[in-house]
Amino acid sequence: MKIFKHVMNDPSFNRIAWKWHIQDPASQRLTWNKPPKSVLVIKKIRDASLLQPFKELCVYLTEENNMIVYVEKKVLEDPAIVNDDNFGPVKKKFCTFREDYDDISNQIDFIICLGGDGTLLYASSLFQGSVPPVMAFHLGSLGFLTPFNFENFQSQVTQVIEGNAALVLRSRLKVKVVKEHREKKTLIQNGIEENGVISTSLEMEMGKQIMQYQVLNEVVVDRGPSSYLSNVDVFLDGHLITTVQGDGVIVSTPTGSTAYAAAAGASMIHPNVPAIMITPICPHSLSFRPIVVPAGVELKIMLSPDARNTAWVSFDGRKRQEVCHGDSISITTSCYPLPSICFQDPVSDWFESLAECLHWNVRKKQNHFAVEEEF
Repeated sequence: MKIFKHVMNDPSFNRIAWKWHIQDPASQRLTWNKPPKSVLVIKKIRDASLLQPFKELCVYLTEENNMIVYVEKKVLEDPAIVNDDNFGPVKKKFCTFREDYDDISNQIDFIICLGGDGTLLYASSLFQGSVPPVMAFHLGSLGFLTPFNFENFQSQVTQVIEGNAALVLRSRLKVKVVKEHREKKTLIQNGIEENGVISTSLEMEMGKQIMQYQVLNEVVVDRGPSSYLSNVDVFLDGHLITTVQGDGVIVSTPTGSTAYAAAAGASMIHPNVPAIMITPICPHSLSFRPIVVPAGVELKIMLSPDARNTAWVSFDGRKRQEVCHGDSISITTSCYPLPSICFQDPVSDWFESLAECLHWNVRKKQNHFAVEEEF
């Protein structure tokens, strides 16, 4: 949102007036400082139906556009790819990486996802800082976040390479988990722990383990395998706002508002809206409604001192871990959004997804009155 300040010319009007200008979401466009040279292709694992689209796309990128293609190593371990001799020359040109081992964040110009919404969430998890623009093809089950169809992929990819595309900046959550140091973790290559996060020696000396995540959809705190209610305190900017007694609580971005939060009864929010959503999961209260708070606040979630059991937390459905007394989960809006490339524009794509994927407001239409009928 842009603000313009105008001082009134009338001397009797001795104050400053503010004029508000709302930026049109459709005005966000993809522009390249220099032509893109490298692309990360993310393919849904263990899906045979994606092998042919994956091969066609990679051939087009390497041979037609002379691009450097990055592919995760486990994708190329698929027997159907290993045993395809015709694909061998193309495969030799790939640059490969392994999740949690290799840092490719500074090597990628843009990303192409082949699969469902999960491929976009996975792409987000690979980049804990700035994220390259993401082009997502609908080759999965739901496809709310994947607006492109693969039939005309050549022309669509060409438009992206030429910088002729609209963007929607999907906000992410910056999450910091602080845990009391209870057991020694085994370090693996590059100082990365088994759960894929980095801890400094200072943090370990202080008796705490600190982990950070970038989350595109939601942070879910739930009761896990326990039969008791979860009992967690929610703080906003240091002030206790409520205690959640129920199955748990969802803290989501506007992008995540159409995921788990929607199933739990929250409103659906356009991704251009700067906000964080707090949605209870089956609260033991008749008055606990989902709420929306400004994007600039800091939330903190901790076990209530009266909690009978621990809780569990997950981040976009991954990295699930236990939360014990004394642990804390701090959540703010990240300064690294995910730039998602649009098929048309941010508004049209969103309503198209609501209609096609969630069948929003589908109802048989009411018949009109006959002309001769009296009111």
